[in-house]
Amino acid sequence: MQDDEDTQDFDERPSKSARKREAAAAQDLGTRLIALKESDLVALKLPERLLDAILLAKRITARGGLARQRQYIGKLMRDVDAAPLEAALDASSRGAQIDAERHKRTEAWRARLLAEGPKALDELLKWCPEADRKTLQSLIDKATGTRVDSGSREAASRELFRSLRTLFEASIPR
Repeated sequence: MQDDEDTQDFDERPSKSARKREAAAAQDLGTRLIALKESDLVALKLPERLLDAILLAKRITARGGLARQRQYIGKLMRDVDAAPLEAALDASSRGAQIDAERHKRTEAWRARLLAEGPKALDELLKWCPEADRKTLQSLIDKATGTRVDSGSREAASRELFRSLRTLFEASIPR
């Protein structure tokens, strides 16, 4: 009878490999938390000990010391429900990815407008009819003009980018 109870207890415990995987996952999540800005960490409402450990890890420059601190953070992470933290980190990374894609799209349109001129502007106006043709054409002319000094051309190119970004943010919902 005693042996049956012992084997049941043994079977219910996670294996050593499973415990190692869980510890590694907790440490990896802690490493991802270390990479966040302090304001984002505070917004996650972490336990005070864990927050302090993460903030300390941000200041550690020695490789060995940082490795020990990550292990300690992993140990503290075992007492925290990781699911909400994972969800918050995933949402944050998706938001950053969306912002990067928008930036690339805006930059591609700016490059195209500067290279192709009126033809690209006509196509842009098909997609965004609320755009101000005169303003955009003026910026394109300033950014590509040969009579204008290079500083003014660069400023006009940046202004064109800002105008496109504002236009795209207004026409495409987040």
